[in-house]
Formats: sequence, C-alpha cells, structure tokens
Amino acid sequence: MDYFSYQNGNLFAENVKIETIAQAVGTPVYIYSKNTFIDHLHKMQKAFSEIETTICYSVKACGNINILKFMAEAGSGFDIVSGGELFRVQKANGDASKSVYAGVGKTDNEIIEALNAGIEYFNIESQEELENLITIAKKQGKKTKAALRINPDVQYKTHAYITTGVKETKFGVDIEHAINIFDKYAGDENVSLCAVHVHLGSGGKTIDPYVNAVKKILPVIEDIRKRGHTVEALDLGGGYGADYESDTVPSAQQYADGIVPLLIDKNLKLILEPGKSICANAGILLTRVIYNKQGGSKKFAIVDAGMNDLIRPSLYEAFHFIWPAKVDEKFIPSQREQNFKTDGTEIYDVVGPICEGADFLAKDRALPPVKRGDLLAVFTAGAYGYTMSSNYNARCRAAEVLVDGDNFSIIRKRETYEDLIALEG
Repeated sequence: MDYFSYQNGNLFAENVKIETIAQAVGTPVYIYSKNTFIDHLHKMQKAFSEIETTICYSVKACGNINILKFMAEAGSGFDIVSGGELFRVQKANGDASKSVYAGVGKTDNEIIEALNAGIEYFNIESQEELENLITIAKKQGKKTKAALRINPDVQYKTHAYITTGVKETKFGVDIEHAINIFDKYAGDENVSLCAVHVHLGSGGKTIDPYVNAVKKILPVIEDIRKRGHTVEALDLGGGYGADYESDTVPSAQQYADGIVPLLIDKNLKLILEPGKSICANAGILLTRVIYNKQGGSKKFAIVDAGMNDLIRPSLYEAFHFIWPAKVDEKFIPSQREQNFKTDGTEIYDVVGPICEGADFLAKDRALPPVKRGDLLAVFTAGAYGYTMSSNYNARCRAAEVLVDGDNFSIIRKRETYEDLIALEG
C-alpha cells in the first residue's frame, strides 16, 4: 500500500496535489509520502512481534536525515554501510545502539567512528576484517559485538549485480570457514563474535529463498553453539521485495509467516535490514516532458529527468511504472505493470537529456498521449533513486519534498550551478 492516488484525474501524494508541488518546487523532484514510510515500518514491526526483533532501516536506500529522523522516532534502528551513513544517523538523532554496520571495506577511521558511536553489531565480511576490528578495538580500549556474515549459497532470482548470498561474491564467508573463524576468535575480550549475518541480495519476489537460508543456517548456528560459542542473534539482512508492479511481492506478514515459526524456539534475537520494502513505494520522481520526437516508427517523450537522477533502469534494467500526473478519467490506471495499456495509449520511449544512449527511464511503454509541459510520475522511486543520483553532465541534483497529510516541505533544496563547483577551489 502507498499513499499516492488519482482523484478526479489528478495525482495526489497523500492530500497534496502533485501539480501543486511541481509549481512550487519545479522538476525533476523526488516526492515522498511520510505516512507510507511509517505504514510499511509498522507492518514489519507488527509482523515479527512474536519474537524479539530489531528493524534496522537501510540508510543506503533513501537516507535524507529528515526521513531518518521520523523513522527513528517510530522505533527504527539503522543499517549503515559507511562512515557517512553513520554521520547521517547521528545527525538525525538515531540510536547507534540499535544499528548495525555492514560493508566489505570499512576503513580504520570508519571503524573508530563506529566504536565511539556505540554501534550494536559490526557485520564482519572476512577474517582479515575481524582481525583488524579486534586490533583497533584493543588500541581504542573499546568493547563491541560482531556478527559473522555467512553465505548460505542460496540462489536468489534477481539481477546479477544485486545477488550477494552465493559463494562467488565479495560478501561474507563460506559456511565451511565460518566455524573455524568462531573457534579462533569467539573468545576475544574486546570483540564479542556472538551473531550470524545472512544477506541474499535484493529484489526477490518469493519468501522461499529466506526460508531456505534460515533452514540452512540454523544447523550451522547449532554446531557453533555445541562448540561452546555464543550466538545470540541472527541478522537476516534485507532485500525484501517492493511492489514495482502491483501485488507482485509477499507482504511483511507473509515473510514473517515463513520465517518466525523456524526461529520461535531457537533463543535467537532477529535483526532485519529492510530498505526498498519500506521506502520504494514511498517515493515518486516527478519529471516534465520537454519535447516529443518521432524517430522512424518510434515515439520519444524527452523529459527533464535523466539517468543521473534515476540510474536504476540503465544500471539494472529496472522497471518503474510511469504515468502522467494529470489524465482523463478513462486513463486512470487500475494497476502498475509493465504491459499495462488501455484504449487510446501510445507506445513511447521515455528518455532524458543526458548525452548517453543508455539514458532512458522506460522503453516501449504504453502511455496516454503526452505533450510538451506534461508532468510524468515515475512510481516506486523512493529506493535507490536520489541516493544513487549524480552530477553527470554537470547537472544539478533534484530537490526532495516530503508530504505529510495536507502539507509538504522541501527537505533538500535543488542544487545550483554554484553548488557544482563549490568544492573545486
């Protein structure tokens, strides 16, 4: 569920007409629904409430500090992957003691910053990283906890770039090596290796890979415990699906129905790191048609948002439903899917202004006829939209707007040309 809907042919974010935001802020612009964020978080909190669970929202998915602030107020912890993300959490008054630190390449300075912040768990990706964490913690006189990331070697049907739970990735360690690492390091005085982390990837559409991963990792945890080591928590990572198309992924309750029964009597605290399942449908990218163009038999809608604003279609061949922000009643979409069309639609490539052939938001997409000046909404853009944007072609990054009921506010100003060169001396 999200809080974007058509009313009398006009697209609204909660109770605010999208066109009103465009007139006040311009385009391209990311527009977020606060109540969608909160609704998705609360559904996950409720679904897993039968066992002790910490929800650690993934900052990399959508990390504006104004969003992190209300997420923290709603009880969320955080999943971070860099010192910069830790800084964002701290500036948003997030609780570091309810947060986990993942990533294969933590620098010494980042580790020190996280130790000083009191991070709950470091998710360890390699033996050498663990050794370095132990060395730094001793030098700093700090004590911390660590979760060893184990690859369960579970196949996950998604794009190759976002598959991380098989052996042949840079993430984590093989099951075969995990027990040896616990045997060697679990007794350290400064770093308590007392948890296991599993992360399969991102974008799957069934609960089966998660269920299979839990079933595969529980015997490993049992073996570790039999050898006299403590395993107090299981971190199942993130990657839970988001509805880029209508009703195509499990709900939070369906994930819980598959996972919780496996853990109910295992004396394990559960940690989840959802990102896109919370924020993807909480945001749209609003863009304006600059030109129409006919190229042979193909129609192009050239818009003012490009791959620098939303790189997912170019990078992952990702699908985002796109529809005008104002339409005749007959064109109000009943669902969001790749092949959605209705009488009177035309086939377009929706492309941006970047000087790259890969600069597109959609190809061969059915749309109502559009003209110069029309607004197009790119749906399910809250995850990995603004956070992956860039200044390529010396373009100013978009503004970000947060809608809360009847009100909206700019939570990130649109960049200016001066911003582009501010650090260049």
